[in-house]
Amino acid sequence: MRILLVEDDPLLGDGIKTALTREAYTVDWFTEGHHAIEAAQNEAFSAMILDLGLPDMDGMAVLQHLRQASGLPILILTARDAVEERIRGLDAGADDYVLKPFNLQELLARLRVITRRAEGRASRTLTLGALSIDEASHSVSWQGRDIALGRREYALLLELARHPDKVLSRPRLESLLYGWGEEVASNAVEVHVHHLRKKFGKSLIMTVRGIGYRLDRRAV
Repeated sequence: MRILLVEDDPLLGDGIKTALTREAYTVDWFTEGHHAIEAAQNEAFSAMILDLGLPDMDGMAVLQHLRQASGLPILILTARDAVEERIRGLDAGADDYVLKPFNLQELLARLRVITRRAEGRASRTLTLGALSIDEASHSVSWQGRDIALGRREYALLLELARHPDKVLSRPRLESLLYGWGEEVASNAVEVHVHHLRKKFGKSLIMTVRGIGYRLDRRAV
C-alpha cells in the first residue's frame, strides 16, 4: 500500500516513514499542505496520515479541500487534544484521529482499519481460496503452507489480492512499490512477479500484455 504522510516535524516524520517502510508500505512524505494536496490529486494512495499544524496552511484546510472530491482514507495525527478539535476533525471527514504522543503499534492498527473499511472489509485477514494474507502480522499462507516473501513481493501480492481479477497497470504497481525519488529499474515489476510465480505457481498472476497484471481468482 502507498501512504501519503504529511508531517512537518523532521524527526517524527522520518520515524513514521521508517516504521511504515518496515511494514511494507511505500511512503511519500511531505511537510507542507499544498504539496500534499497536489500529490493526492495526481497520484493513487491507499491512505493519508495528516498532521494539522503545518507551516503553510492548517491541516484542517487540507482535509476539507480533499474531502470535496476524494474518498481517500485520512487519519489525523496531531497534538491538538481538545475534544472539540477531535469532533471538528471527524465531522470534517477524517476517518480517525490519533493524538501525539502516540503508540506506533496503535497507529499501524488504526491505519489498517481505515484502509480495510475503505474496501468494505472488517477482518484483518484477506482470504481468497487457498491464499490467506494476515495484514497485521504480514504472514502469507498458500495451500496450507507458510510462504516467506520480501517486502516488495508482499506489497505487490497484497495489492493484487485486494483487487482480484482487476488488471493493475505496470505504472500503478511501480508507484505502489517505489515512492518518489526512488530509482526504478525498467523490469522491476516483472522481476517481482517472476519471484511470486516461483512461490505460488504460474497461474496465480496473469500478464495482460501491454497493460499490466491481475490476480486470477480461479487459480486460488
